[in-house]
Amino acid sequence: MDFDFNLILVPLTIVLGIVWLLDKLALKQRKTRGRGQEGLLVRWAYDFFPVLAVVLIVRSFLIEPFNIPSSSMVPTLYTGDFIAVNKYAYGVRLPLTYNKVIDTGEPEHGDVAVFRYPENPSIYYIKRVIGLPGDTVSYSQGTLSINDVPVETKSVDFAANAELTSQLYLPGQVGPGQVLTEESASAMGQQEEDAAQYFEEVQGDNNHLVRYLDGMNSSQYAPFLQQQSPEVVESEGTEWRIDVPEGQYFVMGDNRDRSADGRFWGFVPDENLAGKAVYIWMHKPPGLNLPTFERNGTIN
Repeated sequence: MDFDFNLILVPLTIVLGIVWLLDKLALKQRKTRGRGQEGLLVRWAYDFFPVLAVVLIVRSFLIEPFNIPSSSMVPTLYTGDFIAVNKYAYGVRLPLTYNKVIDTGEPEHGDVAVFRYPENPSIYYIKRVIGLPGDTVSYSQGTLSINDVPVETKSVDFAANAELTSQLYLPGQVGPGQVLTEESASAMGQQEEDAAQYFEEVQGDNNHLVRYLDGMNSSQYAPFLQQQSPEVVESEGTEWRIDVPEGQYFVMGDNRDRSADGRFWGFVPDENLAGKAVYIWMHKPPGLNLPTFERNGTIN
C-alpha cells in the first residue's frame, strides 16, 4: 500500500477535462471535423475523460481498492488480500490535498482503518483502531485496557490455513547475504505459526481475532512506548500506558508481535485517515498464481 494512484489519476483527469472543455467552448474540433477526425489530444479527452472522472469520483469519495503487502494484520488480513475501503466513513476528503469537506463520521474502537503513515504520508498503512482521542490505553500482565477497563478477551483455538501460513514470509532477499527460497520462506512461516497463540477480542461492535507469538514481546523494542511509558524498559515491555491526544488515534496490528504500529511510531492524526476497510474481495498468492475468491467476506 505504498503508492497513491491519485498522484497520476488526478492530474491526468484535470488535463483531459480542460481539453474537453476547451473543445466544447472554443476549439469545436469534434463539431466541425467530426468524430475521429479531431486532434489526438482532443480525441483522447473525449474518449478517456468521462471514464477517468467516474473512476476518480468513486476512488476518492466512495470505495477504493487496496492490496495488503504484509502480515501485520494476520489473522484478519493476509499478504495478498485485496480489500475495499469505504472512503466516506471518516469524512469526505479532497484528493491530493486531503482536506475534509464533509464530516460523515469518526473511527470507533476496533475499526480496521487505512491511513497515511505519519512518518511518510505517501505510504498507506492499515491497522486496527485501539485508542480514540482522549483515551488512555494500557497493557499489563497480558491484558489490554482502554480507560482502565480491560478489553474483553478470551483464548481460542484457531487452525490457520496452511497455504496462508506458508505466505507469512515472502521469498527473496531479507538481509545482506540472506535470501529466502520459496521452501525456506514456507518453513519459516510454519515455524512461526507453531508458536502462535490466538485470542478473541471484543471492542465495541467489532469481534475479531488477534495473534501473539509465545516467548516474544515486540513492545519492549518499541521506541514510542519507551518515550511515553519508561517502565516499558524496566519490565521488558510487559507494561505500558499512554494517553491519546485530541484529534489523534492509537492503532495496532492484529498480529501483535509482528506489527510496526503505533507502539513504534506514535499516533495517527485525523487528517491522515483515508477510510475504513470493509471487505475482502480477492486474494492473490505471491508469484505466478491465479487469484482466488475463497477469502471473500466482510472485515471484522
